[in-house]
Amino acid sequence: MVFSVAGGMKPGMIIDIENRFYHLLIVGNEQSLWAEDDLDDELLDVANKLEIEQQALQERLLKQQQQKQVFEAVSSQLMATIIDSMQHQFDTVEPLLSHSTVSSQQWLLLEFLQSNTLDLSRLKKVLDKISWLSRDLINLVNSPAFRQSRAQETEVQVSDLKLVLNYIGIEQLKLIIPYYCLRNWLPKKNTSILWTTRKLWRFANVAAIAAKALGEFHEGDISLIYTTTLTNLMGTTVVLGNCAQVFEGIRGKWLREASDSRDKAVHDAVLATEFPSQQVFENVLKHGSKLNWQILEHFEFGNLKFCKVLHEIDQTLEFRKLCTDSALAMKATVYAKTLLMEEQQQLSPQEKQLMFDYYEFSTEELAHLKGKNYRKQNIL
Repeated sequence: MVFSVAGGMKPGMIIDIENRFYHLLIVGNEQSLWAEDDLDDELLDVANKLEIEQQALQERLLKQQQQKQVFEAVSSQLMATIIDSMQHQFDTVEPLLSHSTVSSQQWLLLEFLQSNTLDLSRLKKVLDKISWLSRDLINLVNSPAFRQSRAQETEVQVSDLKLVLNYIGIEQLKLIIPYYCLRNWLPKKNTSILWTTRKLWRFANVAAIAAKALGEFHEGDISLIYTTTLTNLMGTTVVLGNCAQVFEGIRGKWLREASDSRDKAVHDAVLATEFPSQQVFENVLKHGSKLNWQILEHFEFGNLKFCKVLHEIDQTLEFRKLCTDSALAMKATVYAKTLLMEEQQQLSPQEKQLMFDYYEFSTEELAHLKGKNYRKQNIL
């Protein structure tokens, strides 16, 4: 089937499929079906316990008429307060960044990695200002997996950053650093969105693998396509993190007030109130993509290559009008969406073909993508 408007103005049915993907990502409860990852397992245990307790408490409250009335009244008022506060978060970029790990130094580094005159000495000077990333790179080089990948038998621990950068090499750093940046941006400490965060991380990794594959196939700038694919999710991480921060902050305040007043009925009602995932889903659709370039403009990086690319991806209404690198990054993201929706049995063969037709995948591209392992990304 040939899609009659392939690459043109995005049809409603394509928009609907993509919205369903984000609904699956943020609102869906298909937790166990998403692959394992390397995020915090201890936090996962806490989130599981809290979710079980919350569900049990909610079921108990709803069975008793008087408590049900209290629960519905308190929960409704709490939810209205949370949602209103969430909306105000998006009035300007600055308050969003106060609850995010995104920084201007990280973006300077990502842009610097695209330089034709990149050298390790200059790279080290930038990394010296990003302590967590320097630490992650040092830990990577000292890991058994890294030594095995480089056939190194020595177990001597390396602590000098310049030596670490030499061990990894410039070309590999161009892939590892964006990977670590996105992982750092994930709101990993918010138990209310832990499953969403894990699903988003899986999505990012699948898209990144597809980006490398498409870059290889077209003999393009793999680093640029790969980094664009990952950083195109920055806005989503910011929206999720801020919404979770608002929810947990207001809910925590109400819990403390109820506890101080020894009002068990109100305390239980607040505790049983669920995270407003539907509203968060709507915020991601509305703000996620445009925040990618708005944040860079806030940093006064409007002239950076990545700002222009991310702005193009967000603002261009017709796929065929994207530049080659932006189009390949978009294709990688789309391929990841179709693969993950198929895993959840949420995409029909006809819908999958519509996606491939609109985004103008060739038979050769699809064959090349199909041959990759999407279970785990090898960053070494």
